[in-house]
Amino acid sequence: MTSAALFAQLLYTTQLKAESSDRPNVILILTDDIGYECFGCYGSQQYQTPNIDRMAARGMRFTHCYSQPLCTPSRVKMMTGLSNARNYSAFSILNRDQRTFGHLLQETGYRTMIAGKWQLYGANNYPQRFRAKGMAPSDAGFDQWCLWQVDQLGERYDAPLLNINGETRQFSAKQYGPDIAVEQILKFIDQKSDQPYFVYYPMILVHNPFVPTPDSKLRDTKRKQKNFEEMVAYMDIQVGKIVDHVQQTGQAENTLILFTGDNGTNTKIRSQLNDQVIQGGKGKMTDAGTRVPLVGYWPGVIPPDTTCADLIDFSDFLPTLADFAGATTPAKIDGRSFQPQLLGKPGTPRDWIYCYYNPRPEKTKPVRFARDQRWKLHGDGRFIDVENDVLEKHPLTDLSATPDAAAAHAKLTAALNSQPAEGVALLKFPLGPNNQAK
Repeated sequence: MTSAALFAQLLYTTQLKAESSDRPNVILILTDDIGYECFGCYGSQQYQTPNIDRMAARGMRFTHCYSQPLCTPSRVKMMTGLSNARNYSAFSILNRDQRTFGHLLQETGYRTMIAGKWQLYGANNYPQRFRAKGMAPSDAGFDQWCLWQVDQLGERYDAPLLNINGETRQFSAKQYGPDIAVEQILKFIDQKSDQPYFVYYPMILVHNPFVPTPDSKLRDTKRKQKNFEEMVAYMDIQVGKIVDHVQQTGQAENTLILFTGDNGTNTKIRSQLNDQVIQGGKGKMTDAGTRVPLVGYWPGVIPPDTTCADLIDFSDFLPTLADFAGATTPAKIDGRSFQPQLLGKPGTPRDWIYCYYNPRPEKTKPVRFARDQRWKLHGDGRFIDVENDVLEKHPLTDLSATPDAAAAHAKLTAALNSQPAEGVALLKFPLGPNNQAK
């Protein structure tokens, strides 16, 4: 090898090492069953979320992030970068042929860990036809895990039943499931390694049952609304523990933290936001069912105290994480990276997002919509000016009466027509009466 070739090789090797060392640790936090209306940084004065609000003040807050209306559909979409129309087959199931962001980061040299809620394997509380039909955490790209509801259900809060690295453990009544998950995350972060790490934290909180937290002064399970508010506060404390630990261990300048939610708030919860009362929209295709918080935090990298109004779809998380990790993004996905926006650059924002929703495809029919920041076209033809009708009670019928409505309707009609109207990934269930799965 000539001296010039040797120098070039050394330079290339040095660049590779530099690129590897520049790859950030990544922590993705997904809270359960809480919409945008329940956070101080989105205008709420009803809920206490100081840690998440602080992340937003020191990082970037997105105002138009949209999930699926329910937990499993959102997780499948987020983890694979694909619309539910392409790979969603059953509630509580992640098909075994899928590639997740865990796989991508693991194969790129990341240590990977997941803690919190799984619900993607088909636990023993579901009908026999669903059990063990999905993906186990060990097969989804995760080296370590601490999870509720893998193959068994059990309690999630007091006296939880958790699966830790393949061992099912029953904890005592004095132990709180969300606390155990955070403890395992902090232990993982502290493990010595030259590799960057990826922590995916699909939280157990704040899903019902609405029960007292360790910080609650009253142990009354009947005060649902108040217990929910206290659960939100405790959820925020848990997020703060992780953010503070990263800071205290000197990792903050090389750690990207993303915080979002999997769907809207439980329908039994009512929240005051500015001059409106928003009833939780979980399971519904309304703004209250699909609009969720998204905060990006990385000191010295993400511009502080910034707001981004670009559309973010849940399929966008996989390519975004892949870009930060230096992984190769799969060619055929629906997601679009928002890494540039997090770095303060224009990026290539979406003109619209598409939501296909059919949580129980063995017995229900799909619904869908396409939308942008203001306008929303449902598959049944309802056309909503969400900016002026956030509760979606007054579909527009005369497009000429509102400026820009006709152009928006044409754009979103084309968007709907460009996407699948029927799902293609169904489990093969034997049919019973009325063509429903047995």
